[in-house]
Amino acid sequence: MIEPEEDLIDYSKDEESSAPLEMKVPTELGGLRLDQALVKLLPEYSRSRLQDWITQGLVTVNGNPANVKQKVWGGEAISVSPQIHPSDQPYEAEDIPLDIVYEDDDILVINKPVGLVVHPGSGNWQGTLLNALLHHAPQLANVPRAGIVHRLDKDTSGLMVVAKNLIAQTALVRQMQARSVKREYLALVWGELDYGGIVDRPIGRHPSQRVKMAVIEGGKEAVTHYSIEANFPSCTLLRCRLETGRTHQIRVHLTHLGHPLVGDTVYQKGVQKCVLPLRELLNGFPRQALHATQLALEHPVTGEHMEWHVPLPQDMEELLDQIDEASDGIA
Repeated sequence: MIEPEEDLIDYSKDEESSAPLEMKVPTELGGLRLDQALVKLLPEYSRSRLQDWITQGLVTVNGNPANVKQKVWGGEAISVSPQIHPSDQPYEAEDIPLDIVYEDDDILVINKPVGLVVHPGSGNWQGTLLNALLHHAPQLANVPRAGIVHRLDKDTSGLMVVAKNLIAQTALVRQMQARSVKREYLALVWGELDYGGIVDRPIGRHPSQRVKMAVIEGGKEAVTHYSIEANFPSCTLLRCRLETGRTHQIRVHLTHLGHPLVGDTVYQKGVQKCVLPLRELLNGFPRQALHATQLALEHPVTGEHMEWHVPLPQDMEELLDQIDEASDGIA
């Protein structure tokens, strides 16, 4: 299973019914299509989700099954049976330690360690972040995907936000779709760069190697900003900011630039050349050197601007220290 570096998650087909919501259409919404009126009446739910519920027969108007395109004129009695509980896979709660950076009634921000898979899947049905979340906050069993709204690769460390209720989840997904969530990464790449830039190239499934992504025509829009954080012989520490959230986006874009991540065995081609004192250090690093170091967003309920930073994990800090020591004798 490819675990996305950053990827929004579609929950529209992963739910079961809860108690119906009853309401009357106010006169000021008269003349709107039903789905447009519901977006005004139930702003905590996305329009696509409301349309799905109408199509599934979960919305009635004056006791009759609703149609997405029908209009309302004011005064109609509407009943909506929301879908809020994941039912396709009975995931188990597991007592797995979490590095919690922030928590309140609506959101949870964690610093994900290297090696932790975010969501259960083929070969990883237990021991994931989702299993840990269900143990930490059992009420997340009532939120699709236990509140997970984006993901990191198994071997990428750093900040993730989790929604603790459906209203927060919908608001966070909307922020990500609007590209208003700020996400920055530190990435150690092969080669020496002396300037930053922007990679604006579409990403899709590799045409012949299906376990990989690639820059391809017709792929999904993908935009990555990068700047120099620190220079070393044979490698550079970059700060990358995502505008979009495509599978393996940073890894693919930096490889496209000719500067793959140190330790990325999927996207770098064989052993990389470098100055002799650093050769063993860099070629021996056991995972892609990528860390989600900064996250900023509007709180999904209060609207307050919030921002978090976490330092590099121990393995990347030690690698940079070793590079510094090995570089002392290089002219």
